[in-house]
Amino acid sequence: MGRKYPPLTCKEVKRILKALGFEFHRQKGSHEHWKAVVDGRLRLVTVDCPKEPFVPPLLNSMVRQSGYSIEDWYRQLNR
Repeated sequence: MGRKYPPLTCKEVKRILKALGFEFHRQKGSHEHWKAVVDGRLRLVTVDCPKEPFVPPLLNSMVRQSGYSIEDWYRQLNR
């Protein structure tokens, strides 16, 4: 992540995941699990909303889990 990106709220992360084709799967405590098939592979993204706003290390982890790039994520915010 060479470029600086602003932190995201839980609401923004959920909106991005929905726009990328993810669906809510289940919740355990404060951890929500969102799933989708990306490039033929099942992806599971864990979102811990009490940790918002999401700082770069946590955001990077969710982006990596999704199989998309950080640019793809922020592009969804401008839709």
